[in-house]
This record gives sequence, structure tokens and C-alpha cells, in this order.
Amino acid sequence: MDTKPSDHAARSLVIHEQLRGKIGIFNKLPVKTRDDLSIAYTPGVARPCEVIAQDKSAASRLTIKGNAVGVVSDGSAVLGLGNIGPLAAIPVMEGKAMLFKEFAGIDAWPICLDTQDADEIIETVRRIAPVFGGINLEDIGAPKCFYIEEALQDLGIPVFHDDQHGTAIVLLAALINAAQVVERPLESLRVVINGAGAAGTAIAKLLRCVGQNPDVCIPVKDIVVCDSKGAIHSGREDLNPQKEALLSFTNLTQRAGKLPEILKGADVFIGVSKGNLIGAAEVKSMANDPIILAMANPTPEIMPDLAREAGAAVVGTGRSDFPNQVNNVLAFPGIFRGALDAGATRITESMKIAAARSLADAVIEPTAEQILPEPLDLSVAPRIAAAVSAAWEAEFGL
Repeated sequence: MDTKPSDHAARSLVIHEQLRGKIGIFNKLPVKTRDDLSIAYTPGVARPCEVIAQDKSAASRLTIKGNAVGVVSDGSAVLGLGNIGPLAAIPVMEGKAMLFKEFAGIDAWPICLDTQDADEIIETVRRIAPVFGGINLEDIGAPKCFYIEEALQDLGIPVFHDDQHGTAIVLLAALINAAQVVERPLESLRVVINGAGAAGTAIAKLLRCVGQNPDVCIPVKDIVVCDSKGAIHSGREDLNPQKEALLSFTNLTQRAGKLPEILKGADVFIGVSKGNLIGAAEVKSMANDPIILAMANPTPEIMPDLAREAGAAVVGTGRSDFPNQVNNVLAFPGIFRGALDAGATRITESMKIAAARSLADAVIEPTAEQILPEPLDLSVAPRIAAAVSAAWEAEFGL
């Protein structure tokens, strides 16, 4: 019998207090003798310093930089908890660092910043960047997360906002395989995305192949994004610039209405919003054998059993206690592993597509009960890393 979520919460609190967090630092080099000390520290350490001073690229092979990722958050959009601030965000960032190590062998550090000003975050990341081979932006609210990530693309190391792109990559992999299960071409699907924040925007861009080479990406032609007021369309006067930008590649027929109206006849519902938002009636109004990917946590937009009873052919959520968990841990460790191994200076669109396809291919014969690998499958990160590294080499290799 599965452990109840409330039990997980209580046990998690006990474990965090017992361990005082989930991660620590270990030494790769023993310091047992004076000779050890002379190599690890003074006087021997001066030589690597001199080499790096002459050739900055040597830092990646002589220090932790080549295998280090900073997990940076301001605590403004943590899980479903909202703006809980940097101190309360530490357990999540520790957990992220733990997963980097467990699945990809990457040394990651939780960095929770005592500011929620976008420009101050950008400046801080620039100043701490020398020690890292990559930066994972995490749980930073929209729309400032878009501005922060874009502003840091010139750092010379990969900067990747996982809430956007990790979610979008795993979702694309899930949809590729779900489309196989219902025997419909991916590009023919009529998709409704509920949630116009970081994840919803990134999903829409990836599914529509925004900025993509058509040789490596097949666009989903019909996507409508909804927010709490309904479909985002050109007739609305309350749209911020980020939502207005969505109209250049979504809702091309300018459908208007609340979510239940927009869902009528749709093949796919993608939820990155809030729990218990739709019911059986909405699922029944969709096309035959619809795909429901309801990823709000901890409560999905619709519970899986209700969705299936209403006719859904494939159902996925963000939870580990139901089949088809759409979990970012399937993507980000392998993506950063591949980027670090390739010496990539950023995460390109082709690398994202390569990661999604590799993840989808990890399920040999997709079924309604399995469109993604298990989150704890240790074979996933290496195969994604190889695909991501190869994509970088194909695009920029000599």
C-alpha cells in the first residue's frame, strides 16, 4: 500500500531535522599527512592557480568548475507554495542538488538569494559564476524568470530555468509517446494548455517549435493557452507583454471563452495551473480518447481515476503515486551532464529537442500506463546526456 502524502510530509520534517539537511561536502583527496596538505593546499596549490591564470579554460579540468552547477532561487515561486522566500526555499534547492548528484554525478550547490529584484539576481549570478560550469535557475516567478534567464545567456556557461524548459522537455516526451498510444500524429493534435506562467509558456514554445530548425522539430499546429480568465486571444485588453507574445504562435484562429468552452473537441489538456480545475464533463466534451496531462501539485487539475472514468485514454500527473509521472528529474540531470561533458556554453533549442526525443525513446513500447520511464530509472540521465552532448557537437563541434 502506498504511503499517504501526509505521512511523507511528517516523515520528511523528521528526516530534515535529524540530518540537518540532505547534502554535504566530501573530500576527494585525503588530508592525513603533511605531504597531503602540501599538495591540497600550500605550497602545491599555487601551481594550478598559475596554470589557470595563464589559461582560464584550465579551470574546468583543474577545479570543481567542470562538474559544478549552482541551483539559484529567490524563493518567489516554490512548488505550489508560492512566494515563501529564500530561507524556506532551501529544502527544495537542497533536494535539487541531491538529485543532480544521484542521477548525473554532478556537484550542485543550493544558492538562495535574499533579493527578489531581477537585476540584483542577474548581477549576483554574474559575480558567482566563475566557480560553476552551469547555472540552474529554480522556483523564480514569472515574468521576471524570462528576463533573468535571457540576460544571463552570455555567461559562457549553460543557464537553464528548469521550471520552464525541464517541464517542457518532459512534457514533450510524454506527448510524443501518448500520441503513439492513441495513434494520432503529434502535429495533428489540438492542444489546450491551462497556465500561462513559466511552464505553460515554455511548453507552448517547444510544442510549436518556436526558434527551432524544422528539420529537428515537428510543430503542433493548434495550441490555445488559457489563464484564469480563459483563452488568451487578441481581443483581450488585460494581457501583459509575455501573454501578448504568446499570440504570435498560439491561438491562431483567435478562439475566445473560458476553459470549459475551449476544451470542447480538444485532443489534449495540459495543466500547469491549480488543482481540481476540471471535471468529468469537461473531459467528456473533448475529442474521443483524449490525453490528460494534469501537472498541478500536490493536487492535479483532475484526479486520474475521474479522468479515466470520463473517457481519457492516457492520463499523466506530476505525482509519484500515479502512473505517468511528468517529473523534471527525468530531464535536468542528463541535460546538464551532457552540456558539461560537451563544454557547451548554453542550452540550445536543438539540445532540448534531443533530450525530449531521447527521453521518449527510453520507453520502447509506450502504453496508456507508461508513456515515460520511471523517475528512479538510472539509465535515463546517461542516455539524455549522450543525446544532448551529440546535439551540441552537431551544431557547434569542429
